Amino acid sequence: MSRHTPSMSVMVAAARKAARGLQRDFGEVENLQVSLKGPANFVTAADRKAEKTIFEELSKARPGYGFLMEEAGVVEGADKSHRWIIDPLDGTTNFLHGIPMFSISIALEREGQLVAGLVYNPISDEMFIGEKGQGAFLNDRRIRVSARRELPQAVVATGIPHIGRPDHPRFMTELGAVMNEVAGVRRMGSAALDLAYVAAGRFDAYWEANLSAWDIAAGIVLVREAGGFVADLAGRDDMIGTGGIVAGNDMLSRKLGDLLKKAHKPA
Repeated sequence: MSRHTPSMSVMVAAARKAARGLQRDFGEVENLQVSLKGPANFVTAADRKAEKTIFEELSKARPGYGFLMEEAGVVEGADKSHRWIIDPLDGTTNFLHGIPMFSISIALEREGQLVAGLVYNPISDEMFIGEKGQGAFLNDRRIRVSARRELPQAVVATGIPHIGRPDHPRFMTELGAVMNEVAGVRRMGSAALDLAYVAAGRFDAYWEANLSAWDIAAGIVLVREAGGFVADLAGRDDMIGTGGIVAGNDMLSRKLGDLLKKAHKPA
């Protein structure tokens, strides 16, 4: 897709503008690793600054659209049929520690349906984009989900709950079930990138619970447009409502979903 639709062009421009600030700030964070105070406050400011840039760029290009953002929350728009869903820095902990695995995530919702998604890693300069019915692309090259059909050949991504997050025992049950069946389990620290990697065929499948809309909205579009399947942990189409997600090709998403459900059944 050499030419973006007008909406995607707007999303790409906003992401690139915010990325310039994050690239500068990431360089500064690497220097701050050795300071006693640490870079935490600096990173919070970088996150908010990136969100403000994206908000201003998208508002200018599409006045009246609503917003759902990680930092600022809900901003109602005059146009009730369109809403941007934004995570300006998905992978904050990685950013904080100088690990170059984080992303900007922007999705567009029309009449309650996700119609466009963008995930951009500013450090690797990898721009994943997808629009409903248009396919998914990485830096303008068409991408597809992996063709592997069996879990023992699959590399599966997930997120691990940390301090302050719920469901540690639940995750240990799921991991115990999955790790015995797959070729490898990966934990990247950015749900948006996990989904983008599934769309690109790098990961064969992905699952996680307790996510927010801004973590997964853009990635859902990417996986679907790359020929993949996405469901919540109960096998339904309510990822945004439940915060749970299983993604992969038709075969592996179903097999992984079944494995997770089985793990929670009483013996």
